[in-house]
Amino acid sequence: METGRIEALKRRVASDPASVSFATLAEEYRRAGQPDAAIATCRAGLAHRPDYVSARVTLGRALMEAGKAAEARVQFEMVVRVAPENLAAIRALALLHERDTVALTVQPLAAATVGDAAPATLSALESFLAAIRKTRATARNPHTPIAS
Repeated sequence: METGRIEALKRRVASDPASVSFATLAEEYRRAGQPDAAIATCRAGLAHRPDYVSARVTLGRALMEAGKAAEARVQFEMVVRVAPENLAAIRALALLHERDTVALTVQPLAAATVGDAAPATLSALESFLAAIRKTRATARNPHTPIAS
């Protein structure tokens, strides 16, 4: 269900597709639990204003909510390249990194059999510890380049 605010923003964007109001509309869609509408709105608006950083953050967040982590990572990395102090993008990249690390750690553990659980567990835990150290170092110095 669309709110009056969304309707008003839709009218504003329809009357001026190059307006920066598209970013606000996309964020409203995202907050209303409509990530697909937010994604479409951001992509249409970014066609007119490709350098609009906050719209890229909204697009990245909506992509994450839609389960498109790889596409979201691209958006956040673009933001960090042009605005290295953008905390929203830095935090989102850290969250994506954490999710990847957990997936890489938990999946091998779940697949291990009882006979090979000890070496697999040790290796997975070492990788997990290294990822935690890297994440903490990046958090202490947000200007540290984030490897993909």
